[in-house]
Amino acid sequence: MTAALPVPEGRYATLANGRRIHYLDEGPANGPVVVFLHGSGAGACGYSNFKGNYPALVAAGYRVILPDLIGFGYSDKPADVDYPLSFFVECVKQALDVIGVARCTVVGNSLGGAVALQFALDHAAMVERLVLMAPGGLNDLPEYLAMPGMAAMFALMGSGVPPTAETLRAFFTKAFVVNPDCVEDSLVAERLALMKLQNPQVMKTMKVPNLSERLGEIRCPALGFWGMNEQMMPESGLLKLARGMPALRMTLVPQCGHWVMIEHRALFNRLLLDFLRYG
Repeated sequence: MTAALPVPEGRYATLANGRRIHYLDEGPANGPVVVFLHGSGAGACGYSNFKGNYPALVAAGYRVILPDLIGFGYSDKPADVDYPLSFFVECVKQALDVIGVARCTVVGNSLGGAVALQFALDHAAMVERLVLMAPGGLNDLPEYLAMPGMAAMFALMGSGVPPTAETLRAFFTKAFVVNPDCVEDSLVAERLALMKLQNPQVMKTMKVPNLSERLGEIRCPALGFWGMNEQMMPESGLLKLARGMPALRMTLVPQCGHWVMIEHRALFNRLLLDFLRYG
């Protein structure tokens, strides 16, 4: 790790498509593998999203892979491509192939949840369990744009004005949490630094299809989380998940926004470990 970097630097996988993905690989090499997939938005990366969660899994004997999705964190940010959901899934699959992961539990929130859903549809044999926190991919674009948090994100990213710590903190508080104390100084600093590295091409060209009609094809055990004060994802997605996935256990979290793994860290970690152990 280089001291000047905003978040820890781990390893890099050169993919079959020529791109390079950054990832952290923590825990025993022979432990059951859990892959965390982060959301989109300002300064997102694997470590920043899940730094309060993955150590609990490592302590319990799991091997944790935290990639930065293509276009985010320290991973490649090509400006000459579009970013449909299929591109994210392709890069995650090729990264796991390079790392040598044949079977794993996939955990994803927001965009990472949509990637996890599509990954489970495309590569069912690799996915032992699925954990979803207010995933994308359950509605059409106009429904997302009508959500106050999503509107705030696009306004921030498209304003042309460089964000400050204050404007970023205000956005996170409005869009992602109920309790503003969860937006810690370290989180704001990390994501502000990473946002300066981010390529606007990602948000401009990202396309996430509505996968709700295919949820019944996902047969692996699944655990879902949905904050009852969600500002990013339309509430209809909650029922689509609960009714659409035959092996899903849904957890509704009061006084919680979009970042259940940050805002209710202890609860999330406890329920995640229980699910990993007992299904």
